[in-house]
Amino acid sequence: QVQLVESGGGSVQTGGSLRLSCTASGYTIRFYSMAWFRQAPGKEREGVAVIATNGRSTVYADSVKGRFTISRDNAKNTLDLQMNSLKPEDTAMYYCAASSRATLSLSRQYAYNYWGQGTQVTVSS
Repeated sequence: QVQLVESGGGSVQTGGSLRLSCTASGYTIRFYSMAWFRQAPGKEREGVAVIATNGRSTVYADSVKGRFTISRDNAKNTLDLQMNSLKPEDTAMYYCAASSRATLSLSRQYAYNYWGQGTQVTVSS
């Protein structure tokens, strides 16, 4: 059974940092591009960052460039998102996702086969 489980969410103040992790089970992530998405209350889900199968290419949403870093460890079957200089507008439920198409698109959410249940990030001012 394929499963993605996120962890690391929590509450921080503006300017703080959090590190999210996503652990996959039931399959190996090495053949999948992996991404983080987020959804704030009342808003559509949006792409945050995506990383290629070999980890050598990444794409970030403009809103997080320079503050967030996506990384993966194929040997450990894990995906991480280091979030620095957090802002209240980063408050959202964060989801990891896997694409068998190895897409690097953050807009084509239909290209992602598997999704986690999410972890909440709350940034207070």
